[in-house]
Amino acid sequence: MSAPIITAIHIAPGSRLPMKAVESVVADAGKGLIGDRYHGTRHRHVSVQSATSLEEASARFQAAIPAEGTRRNLTLSYGVVPFKPGVRLTIGGVELEVVRIAAPCRLLDDVLGKGAAHALHQRAGSVCRILVGGEIRLGDQVFWDPSWQEPEVDTSL
Repeated sequence: MSAPIITAIHIAPGSRLPMKAVESVVADAGKGLIGDRYHGTRHRHVSVQSATSLEEASARFQAAIPAEGTRRNLTLSYGVVPFKPGVRLTIGGVELEVVRIAAPCRLLDDVLGKGAAHALHQRAGSVCRILVGGEIRLGDQVFWDPSWQEPEVDTSL
């Protein structure tokens, strides 16, 4: 199977403001995504999720959870996003390092409906810092440290 690709890029200029879909974004090393609310923060530069996890969460939630609904920046076409701190991801020329697993925000229950945050538990992706900046585009392939093994995921409802 080929490497996953970036299928969605979303940014929001401020907290609680709507996410905006873009075709590309500039990743500013040590600072974040230009135009996003977290640009300039210490470690929360970019959040990454996968379509596979969104599908699993949607099944648990019994309603579609759109990529922008989770307020994550980057969505991969498939797989489980690495969540172990220190694992490095490469997207085009951009290099990210996982800081922590992303916890779903309780705000999601207000926006998507009661139970959305619970459905996304352990499926909300990862928070990363940007080590090497550059442009991230839709369709860019995503690679990570091969020593990280994708865990078995319980997909039962």
